[in-house]
Amino acid sequence: MAFTSKDPHNLGELARVVALGARIQRRKARGKGTKRLENRVEKIREQALAREAAEKAARENARKKK
Repeated sequence: MAFTSKDPHNLGELARVVALGARIQRRKARGKGTKRLENRVEKIREQALAREAAEKAARENARKKK
């Protein structure tokens, strides 16, 4: 379930994205690579979008059956 109506992420995903964002900023400040962490953030976002799209489709499908 989405944490807000404007964002597809749930509370756990938001916490992970914020924590990864903090790690990314620390690594950038030290001049280290961040691609691996950025890829993890993108994967979390893609999964959240896919989950919300599936839930929306299920809601619409259930509404049509009534």
